[in-house]
Amino acid sequence: MRKSFWKFFIMMIPAFILLIVFTYTPIIRGGVMAFQRYNMFDLSKIGFIGLGNFKAIINDRNFDFFRIVVNTLVWVSFSLVFQFGLGFGLALLMRKPFKGRGIYSALVFYPWAVSGFAIGLIWAWMFNGQFGIVNDILVRLGIISNPIGFLSNPKYAMMSVIIANVWYGIPYFAIMLLAALQSVPDELYEASRIDGANRFKQLLKITIPYIRPTIISTVLLRTMWIMNFPEIIYGMTGGGPANSTQILATHMINRIYQFYDYGQGAAIGFIIMSMLLLYAIVFLKISSRKEVTL
Repeated sequence: MRKSFWKFFIMMIPAFILLIVFTYTPIIRGGVMAFQRYNMFDLSKIGFIGLGNFKAIINDRNFDFFRIVVNTLVWVSFSLVFQFGLGFGLALLMRKPFKGRGIYSALVFYPWAVSGFAIGLIWAWMFNGQFGIVNDILVRLGIISNPIGFLSNPKYAMMSVIIANVWYGIPYFAIMLLAALQSVPDELYEASRIDGANRFKQLLKITIPYIRPTIISTVLLRTMWIMNFPEIIYGMTGGGPANSTQILATHMINRIYQFYDYGQGAAIGFIIMSMLLLYAIVFLKISSRKEVTL
């Protein structure tokens, strides 16, 4: 047993080294940098400033921090709800074999194979206020009389980027939930039909409880990914107009690559990590409770 343990330990050393170098070291370094003055324009003044970076971020007059936090919550919550709902619906439709299922599945899963920034550019063209296809369709249907500047109007910008993100994220839930649905024994549905259960009751009593672990894990992971997913926003609006689509992830990148302030960028990253950690704890705490009988 001792010999097997050391053999296993030696084989795991490369994985441990990679984790330490590429995961834990950047996390620790970023955590330290969040409490330092670290601006690339003045490297001579690098040093600890306590909560100075956090105060500067919150009190910045050019960027309303609390509005950015609200934007982030809106971006994550609406994207997650619609991605999960539509993805779950598609997974239910694809559970049973039907003619053309392979082509249908390929069309559903296609967005997941495209990069987020490329999808942002595609949807930016579609929502273009002058020659976008969305405006063209709405005008032809008589829903609007004049084209709308979806990406230049703060009233519609967040809705537009969320629609693009929903389209991008549906395949993730469809793939993961379809795999879970295929593991549900058909005997359970047959027995429930004999007992007089309709499709809705089967969904509540059999399907959802059986795939509940998959739902919990996919929702948790997807929430984290959406919060750290600025590519679509960058491709469509860049955080504008008037910071109406600015989220914490885009704000962090702007601090680093536009203002070269690594200290404030690390502080925003620290805030994101803290919010996600709190969310994960609360979410898993609620999810671990026993199901309420419906």
